[in-house]
Amino acid sequence: NCKNNPVIPVVVSGAISSNTTWTADKIYELATKVYVTNGATLTIEPGTIIKGREGIGSLATALVIAKGSKIMAEGTAAKPIIFTSILDGIQPGQINSTLTKLDIVKWGGLVVLGNAPISATNGDTEAQIEGIPGDVAFGKFGGTNATDNSGVIKYVSVRFGGALIGDGNEINGITLGGVGSGTVIENIEIVANKDDGLEIFGGTVNVKNV
Repeated sequence: NCKNNPVIPVVVSGAISSNTTWTADKIYELATKVYVTNGATLTIEPGTIIKGREGIGSLATALVIAKGSKIMAEGTAAKPIIFTSILDGIQPGQINSTLTKLDIVKWGGLVVLGNAPISATNGDTEAQIEGIPGDVAFGKFGGTNATDNSGVIKYVSVRFGGALIGDGNEINGITLGGVGSGTVIENIEIVANKDDGLEIFGGTVNVKNV
């Protein structure tokens, strides 16, 4: 009976630079920070489970949507898209995690960066998002496009994340930096996270049902 055999995860690391789809029959394991770059779109099917490996400080795992790229994560109420820890025994088709609310800081989180206006130091239109090392170009956010579109995030659950990089420098459950109003973010939950559940740096996106 295949239902009793845990699915062998698809290990993902580094950059995703072309259009990619993650399907609900698999588990995707973030081995590092994974950056969606180069204008690529990452599509995640309803019901898909993504698990981050353990990594502390600057080595925390995360999924980062860089400026100009998109995430199309349209879950449903019956089939949410779940981001969780590799320590979570949840399998495809399941919704309930095997960890508890005390299991925080088990991986990083989801970071979405866009080209919408921000309020940065010295009047800069661009800044580096917290939680991403300063020498990583994919950590830049902010611009002049208020209607920028970073994709769709619906019925998404982010669990057991959060990572402290330094004082006042953390990966949150979901971090939005300079995300524009063309982006749709609604019906999201953040469970058992170390730092902020949702942290928004500038931008123009309207977030609904958090």
